[in-house]
Amino acid sequence: MCLPSGSTPAGIYAEMSRSVGAGLVSFARASVFVLDEFGGLGPDDPGRTRNTLQHQLLDHVDLPPTAFHYLDPEDADLPRHCTRYDALIGAAVDLMLLGIGLNGHLGMNEPGSPPDSPTRRVELHETTIQSSAKYFAHQNLPRWGVTVGLGTILASKEVWLLANGPAKARIVQQTVEGPIGSANPASLLRRHRNCSVLVDADAGALLSVAGSV
Repeated sequence: MCLPSGSTPAGIYAEMSRSVGAGLVSFARASVFVLDEFGGLGPDDPGRTRNTLQHQLLDHVDLPPTAFHYLDPEDADLPRHCTRYDALIGAAVDLMLLGIGLNGHLGMNEPGSPPDSPTRRVELHETTIQSSAKYFAHQNLPRWGVTVGLGTILASKEVWLLANGPAKARIVQQTVEGPIGSANPASLLRRHRNCSVLVDADAGALLSVAGSV
């Protein structure tokens, strides 16, 4: 599976952890790939995706350490590192878990990203930079990162797109009911054969089916 970090998937990770603790499921035969990573930060920065995901989920489940794969923005040969990451992922992950950015970005695939894009270094849009501030206890906000590409996301066997809170209502409505295209990367998921959009009442408030959310 390919997983993000942050506040949006926190509830799912808590339930995953509870289920492992109760002996209902196991990560012993799983592989986890980090969806993206901020650049320009120290390796021990708590806001880095790898560290956050470790704290949110991996410290609480029985995933073998060798089955956790993550992106290293400081790799001396970053293009080669990204190519090897895609090779490790292979043809398709079984489950891709995603949040949605205020501008529709998936991972760090900002508007305009090609649908077949690979894992690569990207420059972050200003809205993404400012939205990331909640993850850091300092003002050194990252302006670039490394992300799994839309090509890998769209090839996944199953995708869960998560959104909560009123700030996401407009982009959720545009994603589900607006035009499909690279101007809103999340809208491309409407062409996916097995994608679920999971929202709370606030995030789904502007949908035409909002009464049933």
